[in-house]
Amino acid sequence: MSEARKQTAGRTRPRLTLPLWAAAAAVVLVAVNLRPGATSVGPVLAELQAGLGMGSTLAGVLTALPGLTFAVVGALAVAMSRRAGINGTIAAGVAAVAAGLLLRSVVESQVAFLLLTVLAFAGMAVGNILVPAFIKRHGGARTALLNSVYGTTLAVGATIPLLIAAPLAAGGADGWQVSLRVWGAAALIAAVPWIVIAFRGRSPRRAGTGSAADLAAGTAAGGPLPYAGRLRMTSSGTAVALCLYFGVQSMNAYVQFGWVAQIYRDAGLSQSQAGFMMAIIASLGIPGGLIMPALVARAPGLRVYVAALAAATGAGYIGLLLFPGAVPWLWALLLGFGGFAFPTALALITGRSRDPRVTAELSGFCQPVGYLLAAAGPFAIGALHSATGSWTLPLTILACSSVIMAFAGMAAAAPKFVDDQLKPSAAGTP
Repeated sequence: MSEARKQTAGRTRPRLTLPLWAAAAAVVLVAVNLRPGATSVGPVLAELQAGLGMGSTLAGVLTALPGLTFAVVGALAVAMSRRAGINGTIAAGVAAVAAGLLLRSVVESQVAFLLLTVLAFAGMAVGNILVPAFIKRHGGARTALLNSVYGTTLAVGATIPLLIAAPLAAGGADGWQVSLRVWGAAALIAAVPWIVIAFRGRSPRRAGTGSAADLAAGTAAGGPLPYAGRLRMTSSGTAVALCLYFGVQSMNAYVQFGWVAQIYRDAGLSQSQAGFMMAIIASLGIPGGLIMPALVARAPGLRVYVAALAAATGAGYIGLLLFPGAVPWLWALLLGFGGFAFPTALALITGRSRDPRVTAELSGFCQPVGYLLAAAGPFAIGALHSATGSWTLPLTILACSSVIMAFAGMAAAAPKFVDDQLKPSAAGTP
């Protein structure tokens, strides 16, 4: 390093990082609020429609909003972090979640309800993209542990609303509003410490500096991402493969949430039996979130595990196609095990990048594509079912998608780093 660079680096503030316990607590607070806004609607959708006078078309729009908003706003999250920093942008996202969920539970207008839902999902989208970069920055040697905390808490946050929505909604005519409001209160509680973290992590540059060392120090402290947007993720084969892997597994997950219960009911299972099968699929996300980040960090034969998850997904669809009512719990177990692909994809975002800036860029590259497919997949599968009057073609296509997921996942799991493969865009290099 040149003498001038050493002197400039000496003027920067010290690296500001959180203790592991504080970083883990911050991850739990944000992660537990990234899914309930979406999963809490389904169990009370009929009551919501009756209360707001919402027709089936608008209800369909409501169910598509998570994937669409995650895709659109997620694509902008890295750009937002260049101005407000990772910590500040996540804090603003959690505050948006709280405001959207609380206010939508008291409005009586359909349009206002949808707009506030978009606001809440926009906040969740920001968290989806930037939490992996936060984990990369503060995890250090315990990054795999923080990834496990993140993936597990996401699964818990998605599952709890499915369990408590009905009891909360049964409390009276406004029960469905109470069922939705509780998650706004949870997000409000989480927003307060995240605002503290955002202010603590600010590390402004001194006037007259502006060197690469200064910028790097600001980034390490949770400040802006100075070079985000200047690297072409498409120049990295690992990034492209991970993008495809994240996209296909997201599509499968949202198709399962939207249609598998109906597939079971069409096969002769009762509503409660079909719901129990879906609970099996969703609950397996909890052990998946615990196990897969550790495997991503340590397992030398990771590509074997990725292929096994894809094979389980394909087998689950084939079972639903050929013998849906024979051993329904087996197909649910296979699909739930295949769902370990989600925490695997999240862990690969941090595991296949070194620099937190690249982690944020990689997350912002992969996740919007994934959630766009997550929004389109259920519509496409439902349209195919309506057009053919059968689940044969939809399930066949879904089974074939597991092959794509296997090859993309094995390429993404190869022990390579995106940082080493990136090329500068036309905007220039740092």
